[in-house]
Amino acid sequence: MTETFAPFSVTVLTLFPQMFPGPLGEALLGEGLRSGLWTLNPVNIRNFAFDKYQSVDAEGFGGGPGMVLRPDVLGEALDHTLKDLDTPRLVFPSPRGAPLTQSHLVTWSTDRRPLVFLCGRYEGVDERILETYQPEEISLGDFILMGGEVAAMAAIEGCVRLLGGVVGNRESLVHESFTDDLLEYPHYTRPRIWRGQEVPSVLLSGHHAQIAAWRQAESENLTKERRPDLWTRGKSRDMKNYTET
Repeated sequence: MTETFAPFSVTVLTLFPQMFPGPLGEALLGEGLRSGLWTLNPVNIRNFAFDKYQSVDAEGFGGGPGMVLRPDVLGEALDHTLKDLDTPRLVFPSPRGAPLTQSHLVTWSTDRRPLVFLCGRYEGVDERILETYQPEEISLGDFILMGGEVAAMAAIEGCVRLLGGVVGNRESLVHESFTDDLLEYPHYTRPRIWRGQEVPSVLLSGHHAQIAAWRQAESENLTKERRPDLWTRGKSRDMKNYTET
């Protein structure tokens, strides 16, 4: 008997629901969305404002530049959104968050919990929202965006591409950067010679063991050169596993 799963559920609370699906509705991601492998529900935060002007922000206490998203409006939006979801996972993209990693995406895409993104704008959200709802705060890197929508899109794409049926060749998801804390090896295709540059001869040899060894060596060299932090982390993990066995 074939095991079936409910579609992977994604909800985005945003001031700009028209931004979605955007690029998430294109190519393989869009095909998966249209075929029901995953669902996307943009929720307009302004619908939960209390006045006719749909006010969602106010000046921050203590002064300073910029506006802050109000906790009463966000609280109403979150309560309405979360109440009908089964053990939802709430995520808040923020420069203060932990770096988003592939391990986050693997976990989020495999545990099948509904994924809810709260997208901030302006100077951010009232801190009491974060204290009350305890979202997972994630960051794409040490830089600032206008809001959380682009970060949410990146995280959603990273999750959805891991779902069964979205990417045709599942093997392509195995040999990727950050698998075992290594960057991915270089790729080559036709033509064999381009502007005087030739494809490495080992890739034309048909010798699978030699090709695998070359790719492993290239991955290790690239990681040591470009991401020594990943290389050190991987070696520490390997040493820990060795001592435990």
